[in-house]
Amino acid sequence: MKKILIHLLFILLVVGLGALIGVSNVPGTWYQSLAKPPFNPPNWIFGPVWTALYVLIGIAGARAWLSAPASGRTQLWFGQMALNFLWTPAFFGAQSMLLGLVVIVPLLLAILAFIRMSWTADRVSALLFVPYALWVGFATLLNLSLFLLN
Repeated sequence: MKKILIHLLFILLVVGLGALIGVSNVPGTWYQSLAKPPFNPPNWIFGPVWTALYVLIGIAGARAWLSAPASGRTQLWFGQMALNFLWTPAFFGAQSMLLGLVVIVPLLLAILAFIRMSWTADRVSALLFVPYALWVGFATLLNLSLFLLN
């Protein structure tokens, strides 16, 4: 029962904080006015994708916490989460593509490091982070493209 509660707590915190940050930093007219690359996805896709990813991230965080709450892997999970939650205010809130890049590149590296650290310790957590790594890799390319085009 304790494991289920910890999983639910992690999922609710990650999804809830992610949603709160999202509604506090709505893209708005600034983002709409930017020149976008041809591979820019429609705006409606971001909410569902991030919600699904946040559930996977929350599960991986709970697993790391349950296996070793003070481990480097758990600390890395919290570090990447801080960078994740910082990107939206940096990019949309500050309306800065450069600041977004300054945050998203270390975020991607932290995600990849978490996958690497988890690969032998907890393969499930590593695999839960693979879609996240792919999406943030794509988001990094998109952020860079927006920076270069504007």
